[in-house]
Amino acid sequence: MDDSSLFTSPPQLWQAPTKAVLSGEGPRQLPGPWRLMLLGDGSPTRHLRLLTGEPVAVDLIAMEPEQNSPADAPSEVNELQTPLLRRQVWLTCGGITLAWAESWWNQAEADLHLQDRNLPIWRSLTQGRSELFREVDGLALVDADWLRKAFGLQGPFWSRHYRFFRGGKALTVIREVFSPQLETWLGPTLRQELQRSS
Repeated sequence: MDDSSLFTSPPQLWQAPTKAVLSGEGPRQLPGPWRLMLLGDGSPTRHLRLLTGEPVAVDLIAMEPEQNSPADAPSEVNELQTPLLRRQVWLTCGGITLAWAESWWNQAEADLHLQDRNLPIWRSLTQGRSELFREVDGLALVDADWLRKAFGLQGPFWSRHYRFFRGGKALTVIREVFSPQLETWLGPTLRQELQRSS
């Protein structure tokens, strides 16, 4: 029996071709505001703050050692040096849960960069104005009962994963899943239609 308090990563129902994600094209059906949110290299916590006008609260679910890279992890996790830690959080604004995120870290890097475990990762990594590079590697639609319950809405849900680099070295791999509640600010997307066409 697994006594981990981490959620199992939600299964992917549809995935964009890697080439389209890396070039920033993404699916043609994706409206401009969502394209910026999902494929842009800006900070999602900053985007959520700007969209809602509310501060972003980071609610830590768990941060636990990861013995091996799990089968459901992005392939880029294999680039990180072991031993690994896996961290999961909820992101809320004004009491509304707008995103779930998980990240994989080398244990030493996590100890160095995540001293305040409730700070957004972007703020932790850019303290002291250090230069970082973010590369979005994957875009998908996912679904899980626990996400539907947390968001209070039906899936599928937009998900992306990306890496942070410093000095050409990958520091972490991050996967985020966004609530459809963001359609309030960003407009509707064709989530169900895209899932059905795959």
